[in-house]
Amino acid sequence: MSIVKINVLTVPAEQREVLEQRFASRAGAVEGSDGFEWFELLRPLEGTDQYLVYTRWRDEKSFQAWMSGPMQAAHRGEGGRPKPAATDSTVWSFEVVQQAAPKQG
Repeated sequence: MSIVKINVLTVPAEQREVLEQRFASRAGAVEGSDGFEWFELLRPLEGTDQYLVYTRWRDEKSFQAWMSGPMQAAHRGEGGRPKPAATDSTVWSFEVVQQAAPKQG
C-alpha cells in the first residue's frame, strides 16, 4: 500500500497568503514524479497556525527519489530566493493500511 508524508508548516497569519501563492505557482512540480499519487495543501480553519502539506506516494523509494532530485532542486537556495513563509517544518510519515472511496451509483 501507499505511504503518506505530511509536512506540518507553522505559518504566521501575515504569511498565509504568501505561502498559498507559492504553492499555487509551483506549476506541477511534484505531479510528474514517478510514484507520486496525490497532493493537498490544507489551510487551518481554527485554533492553529499550522498548514498541512499532504502527499501520497507509491512507496518510500519514490518519495526519497523525489526528495533527493526534483524537490531539492526546487528548494535550492539561490541568491535572490525569498524568505520562507513558514517559521517551522516537521514531516510526519504514515503507511496506508486501510482506505475507502465513495460508493458509485
